[in-house]
Amino acid sequence: MKTEHTEHLKMIANTARDFAEKNIRPYIMEWDESQTFPIDLFHKLGEMGFMGIIIPEEYGGAGLSYNEYVVIIDEISQVDPSIGLSVAAHNSLCTNHIYEFGNEEQRKKWLPKLASGKVIGAWGLTEHNTGSDAGGMNTTAVKDGDEWIINGAKNFITHAISGDIAVVMTRTGDKNTSNNSTAFVLEKGMPGFSSGKKENKLGMRASETAELIFDNVRVPDSHRLGEVSSGFKQAMKILDGGRISIAALSLGIARGAYKAALKYAKERHQFGQAIANFQAINFMLADMATEIDAAELLIKRAADLKNAKQKMTREGAMAKLYASEACVRISNNALQIFGGYGYTKDFPAEKYYRDSKLCTIGEGTSEIQRLVIGRDIIK
Repeated sequence: MKTEHTEHLKMIANTARDFAEKNIRPYIMEWDESQTFPIDLFHKLGEMGFMGIIIPEEYGGAGLSYNEYVVIIDEISQVDPSIGLSVAAHNSLCTNHIYEFGNEEQRKKWLPKLASGKVIGAWGLTEHNTGSDAGGMNTTAVKDGDEWIINGAKNFITHAISGDIAVVMTRTGDKNTSNNSTAFVLEKGMPGFSSGKKENKLGMRASETAELIFDNVRVPDSHRLGEVSSGFKQAMKILDGGRISIAALSLGIARGAYKAALKYAKERHQFGQAIANFQAINFMLADMATEIDAAELLIKRAADLKNAKQKMTREGAMAKLYASEACVRISNNALQIFGGYGYTKDFPAEKYYRDSKLCTIGEGTSEIQRLVIGRDIIK
């Protein structure tokens, strides 16, 4: 890696780290306990350029690559994974979908608002009865003149309540057929478009998750992204990049848990010495450090391919699968190293542990990642 590139990434990392330490760390448990989604924080993140990281400057974004994107998500997630998750969802799902598949008029209309952090973005694919089986979605869009009428609901949607703009996948063909989905941009305030139940979650509690509800929502055809029936293909391409996001989130959780455990293991003394010196603890730390490095290298490979606009479905799935599974193992071991203190909310281990599990579920479960990898291997 070129020295200039390394120094540039270090500068980006330091900027994100300083911001997180000042604006996020003091409020972590307050937001977690109250399940507060701190909207004002995201306006500040927008001022830093962190809400349009990979969006070109001509649309109000920071114009950075996926390498910088990974670093920013990593650093923020080391401090609070909930905030890292929301930054990732806003950037890689809603905002990126409009950039990748919107026309010039649509890009100029919505991207500057999203990239500045003045408005929050949501992205709707998952439904109550269709998680991994997205082709069987029940949310429909029916053409009516120059408008579409959308009915149905989405669940487990990040920013469903506080989001101002949502990219929503709808079914415009028969269930479980090819090319049966179309994507639309919906804006809060459209008649019939509302939010539903907010989920009471195990972890990631400062990242808002709720339902989106559509009751005869009339959407102009000018809000359609791309061609009719291209929505599912669009969503799969967006999820390719989304896997890098969740892998970076996983890396941040793993690194945060590891750093906390290492510090504690050096400070905690038993039998006259630091517990880090005991082989059982020392080997756990060694495994954690090794898995973090392995995850980082897989993520870097996927990010480099994404930057080069090359196919990276398999590599993204590998990075997401390995990093997410590793972050659960590392968070578990971190809590074990803390012992009884790790089980209390006075120490950071329990929150990393709670937050980590989502990474093996969100934006494609570990089982789906194995399916994607396996199919690619035997092509």
